[in-house]
Amino acid sequence: MILIEKSKMALLKITSCALCFCVDFFHRKGFVQLLPVMLSPITDPLGPDPGSSVIKTGEIEYLGQRLSLTQSMILHKQIAVKQGLERLFIVSPNVRLEHPKRASSGKHLFEFSQLDFEVAGATMGDIFSLMEELMCGVVRHVGKECAWELALLGRKLPKFSAPFPRYYTHELETRHGADWEHAASLVHSSPFWAISHKREFYDKDDPEKEGMYRNYDLIYPEGFCEALSGAEREWEYGKIIGKIRKHELDQSRYEAYLAHAREGLLPSAGGGFGIERLGRFLSGAAHVGDVQLFRRVPGEKVAV
Repeated sequence: MILIEKSKMALLKITSCALCFCVDFFHRKGFVQLLPVMLSPITDPLGPDPGSSVIKTGEIEYLGQRLSLTQSMILHKQIAVKQGLERLFIVSPNVRLEHPKRASSGKHLFEFSQLDFEVAGATMGDIFSLMEELMCGVVRHVGKECAWELALLGRKLPKFSAPFPRYYTHELETRHGADWEHAASLVHSSPFWAISHKREFYDKDDPEKEGMYRNYDLIYPEGFCEALSGAEREWEYGKIIGKIRKHELDQSRYEAYLAHAREGLLPSAGGGFGIERLGRFLSGAAHVGDVQLFRRVPGEKVAV
């Protein structure tokens, strides 16, 4: 029998400790935990996002119906808010069939777990405050509860406090170039917010600033890059269908979602962050696949 080596066990325990804290945090904040959806007629298209490298959406045929593997539960979260859940979260398995070139990024997997959350009537500022409290808390908690494991790995956690710095994406591009994320992450000792990205149809346009968006990424410091993606949501049917048509997405793939939009969605905001990426940041692991017992790195052969 081959036992898990000490360093691997340390990585697993740090990630487990972080996940426990995060789930407890959302429960303490009054969120309802939903069970995840793995197969559905609808899923996040991950587009039109110029940064996406997903080569296809995983699908199966079941009883004559085409069902997609979940890429994220964003569309389901909006429907859940419409049905009366004001604060919700899910630890959601996501399947994103990434291009093998992503293997070397250190941050990509083709199967991972995401803590996805949504808040009815929330704004960007509300989500910033929520996540800053969580991020400061989880670093303190893991630093205390996993001191032995961190020492074994030679990891010294950075110290930071809220509020985190905030930048528009075009400001980061001006300073660090088009591929700004890694360079900007390296020069920060605190997480920071990058605001306004051109991407998915459900991210809200900024009504006060033409050509800008009410969406955001949280970026880890020290070169660990993206932690979270989120946004205020488009909720009016006319704007949603207009964007789907503008970006030439297959409208038929979203009919179940559009039926709810026609009836009336509600304003909300939220986000999702990868548990494995959080574990990597906290442990200082070289690759996000290192915090998985069963690696799911693009381009690598799946052993079990």
